[in-house]
Amino acid sequence: MDKQNDTLLKAEISGGMHKPRVHDSAHKHVAGTAEYIDDIPEPAGLLHVGLGLSARPHAKIVAMDLEAVRAAPGVVAVLTAEDVPGVNDISSGGHHDEPLFAHDVVEYHGQIIFAVIAETRQQARSAAHLAEITYEDLPFWTSVREAIANNAPNVITPMTLQRGDATAALTAAPKRIQGEMEIGGQEHFYLEGQISLAIPGEDDEVAVWASTQHPSEIQHIVGHVLAIPSNAVTVYQRRMGGGFGGKETQGNGFAAIAALAAKKLNRAIKVRPDRDEDMMITGKRHDFVAFYDVGFSDEGVIDAVDMTLAARCGFSSDLSGPVTDRTLFHADSSYYYPNVHLVSRPLKTHTCSNTAYRGFGGPQGMLAGERMIEEIAYALGKDPLDIRKANFYGDNASGRDVTPYHQTVEDNIILPLVEELETSADYRARRQAIIDFNKKSPVIKKGIALTPVKFGISFTMTAFNQAGALVHVYQDGSVQLNHGGTEMGQGLYIKVAQVVADVFKIDLEKIKITATTTGKVPNTSATAASSGSDLNGMAAYNGAMQIRDRLAAFAAEHWQVSPEDIAFLPNRVRIGTEEIPFPDLVKKAYFARVQLSAAGFYKTPKIHWDRAAGKGRPFYYFAYGAACTEVSIDTLTGEYMFDRTDILHDAGRSLNPTIDIGQIEGGFVQGMGWLTTEELWWDDKGRLRTHAPSTYKIPLASDRPKIFNVKLADFGENREPTIGRSKAVGEPPFMLAISALEAISMAVASVADYRICPKLDAPATPERVLMAVERMKKA
Repeated sequence: MDKQNDTLLKAEISGGMHKPRVHDSAHKHVAGTAEYIDDIPEPAGLLHVGLGLSARPHAKIVAMDLEAVRAAPGVVAVLTAEDVPGVNDISSGGHHDEPLFAHDVVEYHGQIIFAVIAETRQQARSAAHLAEITYEDLPFWTSVREAIANNAPNVITPMTLQRGDATAALTAAPKRIQGEMEIGGQEHFYLEGQISLAIPGEDDEVAVWASTQHPSEIQHIVGHVLAIPSNAVTVYQRRMGGGFGGKETQGNGFAAIAALAAKKLNRAIKVRPDRDEDMMITGKRHDFVAFYDVGFSDEGVIDAVDMTLAARCGFSSDLSGPVTDRTLFHADSSYYYPNVHLVSRPLKTHTCSNTAYRGFGGPQGMLAGERMIEEIAYALGKDPLDIRKANFYGDNASGRDVTPYHQTVEDNIILPLVEELETSADYRARRQAIIDFNKKSPVIKKGIALTPVKFGISFTMTAFNQAGALVHVYQDGSVQLNHGGTEMGQGLYIKVAQVVADVFKIDLEKIKITATTTGKVPNTSATAASSGSDLNGMAAYNGAMQIRDRLAAFAAEHWQVSPEDIAFLPNRVRIGTEEIPFPDLVKKAYFARVQLSAAGFYKTPKIHWDRAAGKGRPFYYFAYGAACTEVSIDTLTGEYMFDRTDILHDAGRSLNPTIDIGQIEGGFVQGMGWLTTEELWWDDKGRLRTHAPSTYKIPLASDRPKIFNVKLADFGENREPTIGRSKAVGEPPFMLAISALEAISMAVASVADYRICPKLDAPATPERVLMAVERMKKA
C-alpha cells in the first residue's frame, strides 16, 4: 500500500471530525446499489401520472375537452383544479401566485393544466396528449429586456441597498464608466429527475417519498392542497441524485399531485416526468441584465457604484425575492464601495418560475462586480489583479470594512489568500509569458485571470437558520442519527455522523445514518444556503452532548468519582483509574434508567436583517477563496480549452477535507459550465428549446482544466464558533469559475492589444467568443 493510501486508511479508522473520510454512499454510487425513489420496490396497485402541459406562453383557457383523455387505454382518473379539496396553490413563502393546476389562464409554455392517472407510465403520458384545449392568446415576453420594454410588473417588492452619496461621488469621480452585462441562467440538470411516490394511509394520512431538499415544505404544501394538517403528512428522503437548489421548491407540485391522486383513488401513486418535461416545467437559475455606473480614481480605486440588477423571474415569485436580494448582497464581490446604490428588479416573465440554484443569486451579483473591475483595468491599461487588490476590503482599522448592507467584515482574509495563490500559481510570470506568446501566435491566443470569492453564509431569512436532530444510543453501544438535512451527494450525512462519532469517541461505523423524515425532526429548513453542515452538525452535536453528559454524570455517581475523572477515549471510557468499553457503560446506564435518546437543536446567533431599511447582519461569517485559470482560444472558430486552474479555498478547519475538495472541484466545473457552455433559449413562441441533453450542453469530464490543482487554505479555524470551527463549502466554490470567463476575456482582448474590454456576456459560448474576436479585430 502506498504512503498516501496508508495515511487515508489510518484517518478512516480514527473517525471523528476533521478526518478525510470517504462519502458514506460512495461505494453504492459506484456499484449502482444506492437506492433512489425510482429504485424502491413498487407497491401493489401502483398507478402512474402523466402531465397535461400548456401549449401557449400566456393565454386564457377558453375551453378544455378531456373526454378523449379519460377514454384512453389504462386511464383511471384525470385531475384538474376542480379536484383539489384544499388550496390550488404550491407557492413557496405563501405568496399564493403559483397554482398546482392552471385554471383560467396559463402563464408559461409547459405549465401543468391537468394530471392523468393510469395503470402504466406510458399510458398516462400518451393519454395526456389527447386533450383538446382552446386558447385565447395574450401578450407575452420571455427575456429581461422584453420585460423591461413591456413595463413588466415585479413578482415581489424590489430591494435597495445604499450607503454614502453615490450620485454625487459619481459626478465628482476623476473617471467614470457606464455599461451593461447580460448574465445567463442555468438548468440544474440533476442526474435524478423530479420524482414523488405517495402511499395513502388511514383516515387523512399520507406518506410521501420525494426527491426534495426541503421535506418540511413538501409536508406543508401537501397539507394545504389536501386540506389536512401537517401531522397527517409524513415525507421521507434518503438521498437525491443531485439537487443544486432545483429541489428546494420545485418538487412541491409533483409531490402534491402524487398525494392528491393517492388519497382520491386510495392507491399508491408515482410521478416521474420525462427529462424534457422536467426541464420545461421547472425553474432555473435567474438570468440577469446588470446596468452599472462606476466612478474611480486614476489609480483604479473605486469611489462610487450605482447598479441595477434586473432578473428574469418567471411567472410567479417562488424564491425570486431572496435570490435577487442575495444578488445585491454580493454585487460588491470582495470590494469596498465608499458610495453605493444597488437596486434589484425582480421582473415577471412568461417562463417557468425561476428558483434557487447553487449560489442563490450571489454568482450573478459577484460577476457584475468583477466586470466593473475588468472595465477599470482595461480603461487604465493595468493588470486586473492590481485593480482587485487596490479595492479589496481592508482590516477593521482601515475604515474600508463595511458592506453596502452595513455589515462589518470582521474575518477578512482575502488579500493574504489571493497573494498566496498569486505566488503558488506563479501568476505574474505566467501572465507575462502569455502576453509574449500572444504577440507571436496569430491564431491561438491565451489568457489568464486570478479572481477572488467572498461569500456570506446564512439564510437571509433569519427564521430559516435553525435545525433539529434526533440521536439514539442503543444498549449495544450503536448509535442512530437523524437530522433535518438532506443528502444530495454533497456529503452532509457523513460530516454530521463524524460530529457524533467525535462526541462519543466511537468508530464511525457504529453510527447508522437514517433517512431524513418529517416524522422524526419537525419544522426543518431546506438544505440550502451552504448551511447544511453548520446547522445540522451543531444540532446533532447538541443532541449527542446531552446523552454524553448524562452518561458522564451516571458514571461519576455509579463509580463514586469526580466528574473531572471521566474521559471519553476511542471506543472506551476512563472512569477514575478504570477503563471500560463504551457499550458496557451504555448497558449499565440503561439498567440505571438513564435516558439514551435526545433531540438536539441549534439556531445561528448574531444574525438579523431589516430588508426595508437595507441594514443588518444577514451573514454569520464569510467564506473566501481564489482561483487562477489559464485558457487558450482559437480566434478562427471561437473554441477554447482550459489549460490550467489553481484554486486556494477557505474551509476554516475542514470537517472532512476529502469531501470539501470534491465540492470545490465540482463547484468550479459547474460554475465553468454556467459561464461558458450552458445556454437557455426560448423561441419566438415562448417555447424553451434547450430542454434536453441534445440541445443543452453541460460540461463533460473532458472540459475540465487539463491541470487542476485544488488546495484548502490554511488561515486557521473559523473565528465564529461553528461546528468544529469549519466553514461552509457548498456554494462558495461555484464562483471561483469567474476566473475562467475572465481568462477567456483576456485572450479575446489580446486581439486588440488589450486596449478594449471585450465585454463578454455569459455564457461565453464559442459563438460569442468568435463574435467578440471579430469586434476586437474591427476595433
